Amino acid sequence: MKIYLIILLSLFSLPLLAQDAPVKWATQETFFEDLAGKELPSFKGLTVDKKAFSNADLKNQVTVINFWFEKCPPCIAEMPELNKWVARYGAKGVRFIGITHDTPGIAKRFQKRSGYKYEIVSLSKEEIRKLNINHGFPSNVLVGRDGKMIYATANISFSDPLFKTKSVLFEEKLKSALDNN
Repeated sequence: MKIYLIILLSLFSLPLLAQDAPVKWATQETFFEDLAGKELPSFKGLTVDKKAFSNADLKNQVTVINFWFEKCPPCIAEMPELNKWVARYGAKGVRFIGITHDTPGIAKRFQKRSGYKYEIVSLSKEEIRKLNINHGFPSNVLVGRDGKMIYATANISFSDPLFKTKSVLFEEKLKSALDNN
């Protein structure tokens, strides 16, 4: 009888042990949401001209970082949209950095061939993984002058309905970051 009583009490106490807060499932969307307000992690890489480049070079600048690589079709598909941003916001002081795991030489040849207008920084796959701010390729991260990440999303596209809403939001946050001198 004691065993039945223990089992019965255990069953009734299980809800008391349950988590009160709703479970936040790890998705690409929640991953990107969790980046907002965090410092851009430090990194060191090489430009296509094999010059050293680090996050310190972005100090006091609004920056758009695009994670891509040469053999990534969605990365290449979004580049015309990204180039439009360079034309629209580059003169207003926004810095555009493309981070790739391709070598500087491969990235330079790709840039010449494709017309991709971002500054390109090469990091190893391991260095990109350690940054832990991209969730697949392509990923795009907006960083404020204070070095904190403002917004992040996957593909940028104003024509694909799957990505349009988040692309519009990204651009609104970019404009807002520029207005907050």
